[in-house]
Amino acid sequence: MRILFVGIAASIHAARWVRQLDGLGWDLHFFNGAPEWGTTLHPVFPRITYHGLKPAALPRMLVRKAAQREPFRKHYERLFGQAKLLARAIRKVRPDIIHSLAIQQGGYPVLDALHMLKGPRPRWIVTNYGSDIYLFGRLPEHVERVKAVLRECDFYTCETQRDLALAYAFGLRGVPLGPIVPNAGGYNLAAAASLRQVPPSNRRTIAIKGYQHLYGRAFVALRAIERCADVLRDYTIRIYSASRPDVEVVARMLAERTGLNIEVMPYGCDHEEMLRLHGSARMSISLSISDGACTSLLEAMLMGAYPIQSCTAAADEWIEDGVTGSIVHPDDPESVEAAIRRAVADDTLVDRAAIVNWKTAQTRLDDRMIREHAISWYRQVGNNAHDLGTQTFNPGQVTHEAA
Repeated sequence: MRILFVGIAASIHAARWVRQLDGLGWDLHFFNGAPEWGTTLHPVFPRITYHGLKPAALPRMLVRKAAQREPFRKHYERLFGQAKLLARAIRKVRPDIIHSLAIQQGGYPVLDALHMLKGPRPRWIVTNYGSDIYLFGRLPEHVERVKAVLRECDFYTCETQRDLALAYAFGLRGVPLGPIVPNAGGYNLAAAASLRQVPPSNRRTIAIKGYQHLYGRAFVALRAIERCADVLRDYTIRIYSASRPDVEVVARMLAERTGLNIEVMPYGCDHEEMLRLHGSARMSISLSISDGACTSLLEAMLMGAYPIQSCTAAADEWIEDGVTGSIVHPDDPESVEAAIRRAVADDTLVDRAAIVNWKTAQTRLDDRMIREHAISWYRQVGNNAHDLGTQTFNPGQVTHEAA
């Protein structure tokens, strides 16, 4: 089996997904569809052949603007020739399957490259990351491109029922592969259990996702912390994945004003350290205007931290609001404050939530189970089988929230 992946080379999510295929003896290749986010493979990737231009000589900001804004797209194509490079890689590799990981960073380059090729093309799987339709599908400059990817792909995967319904609304013609599982794969449950520390009610750490950018809303979380500083004197606030230097500056100023113990963890902590953090946290706060099955949410559930998650991450497909976690608006510090106060005050709430969330993890996050699904998909797609275990659902009405 020869598979060519196209996506973000620096992505831990892409790396964890591909790593599931390690040891099978398959011929794996990766084309970097997003050199603006990094030009080297994430170290978690297994042995794989790397393809893609390295724009090291070009200013990073210019590259990002060219990649992210449609008016710059043609300029971006001229700068990097991404579609031509990918078409060349497809001709050279002659993959049985092309798998694009994320629609914008993987699907767009594949769509353009396939239009340059003559004759039969490889089977094309498109994986929908969390914001690919839910956010970008509302931007006029992306609508037709998203529709074209969904119309021309052969197979489709996503990690939420919300995104499957949206894909159909945008004209999906490819076959959905099921069941729905997280895009980054699963977790070693035995290893995770060994990292869980005391019961949540005895923990005095709060984990906060430090993303503050187009999607992330770390500043809202920090504002909520300030509003309930009176009940957090005995806690340590630990901020991870702080995406900008000003997140640390704001955190330090907040600590000075309130006297709270606030730590900013080094950016790029490894996966085990993230699990240890959630295994020591009473609660985990992750806010963004758009996401899929948020990794921070899943790791909080896995490790026993009470999740406080924004309503834009399909959290209702994983937790029950007010019972196994709190679902809040990403731009409303008052609702986040209320959730924090409740999680601090109610020992029974956080302990019971941890028990239920662990049972959910056992049934939906076991890495062995998800790996079996992934391998089965590739084998069946490679063999052009018709019985692909497709996901069935009632599309219903899908709305966009809070962006």
